Amino acid sequence: MRKKALLVLAFLAVCLIWGSTYLGMRLALESFPPFLMGALRFLCAGALLLSVARLRGEALPRPVEWQSSALTGVLFFVIGNGLVAAAEQSLSSGVTSVMVATMPLWAAIVQRIMGARLAAAEVAGVLLGLVGVLMMNLGAELRASPSGTLMALLAPLGWALGSVVSKRVALPATTMMRTAAQMLSGGAAMLLVSFARGEHMTAAPTARAVLALVFLCLFGSVVAFSAYVYLLANVSASVATSYAYVNPVIALAIGIVWAGERVDAASASGALVVLGAVLLVARARAPGSVPPPRPAPARDGLVRTDPCVRQCPRVPT
Repeated sequence: MRKKALLVLAFLAVCLIWGSTYLGMRLALESFPPFLMGALRFLCAGALLLSVARLRGEALPRPVEWQSSALTGVLFFVIGNGLVAAAEQSLSSGVTSVMVATMPLWAAIVQRIMGARLAAAEVAGVLLGLVGVLMMNLGAELRASPSGTLMALLAPLGWALGSVVSKRVALPATTMMRTAAQMLSGGAAMLLVSFARGEHMTAAPTARAVLALVFLCLFGSVVAFSAYVYLLANVSASVATSYAYVNPVIALAIGIVWAGERVDAASASGALVVLGAVLLVARARAPGSVPPPRPAPARDGLVRTDPCVRQCPRVPT
């Protein structure tokens, strides 16, 4: 009973926290520029995870692992998270969350380009997802912000590329050290992008923006991810990753109730089509329908079967 209760709490934490991070980013953007906000968030969260990992006796990453962490960190955080934050400067958090939910569709396209065979249901899901995105673009919000729409569409491509690349490069063997290295590398890259863009604080941050940033760092990047790792270790990957269907619904509801956001009929209809397409692709890639990915090499060059290496589809927003 205790284990079942922990599993339920972990799943609720992943759904509620990651579903609310979209509004958290929008609130933090009231005072912090998008890439500077991401740099502060992931550098702090990465440093905290690295400290805990070292206290547990885990070894620091090797130079080649730092290089791989930097590559995947740029894909996950600079492109995946940074473009989401930049998009939310002109789009509502709920609509942005639906656009980001197209990540499995992008992943299927990337895998096809790299030579993988797609099931008929996956092809249908990708086409259906494109229809849903086109329907959403008929809404007033996306038509009013073409640049925000483009960034929201490209952000999940970063997640998809990062997920594929992370299975082919040498990363730290343990989940905590691997995540810490990726967050630190990605956060440092986001800081460079922030400087290159000329981002700066125009005034002292508001208390609400600071609290939102603290929430993103501690809960979005540390607590929710730890809950997700616990799920991966105790339930199937299909169950653990089913949060992806719940997050956009929670993000839409939170944005409407707490932030007064509105979703027009075209955007709402397109959102339902997109979520249906994502579910179709996920069912096509359920365990047993496709061969499992190749396990990642460990520090000593041997192949490990760490479920987090094989199953984790993406890093949280």
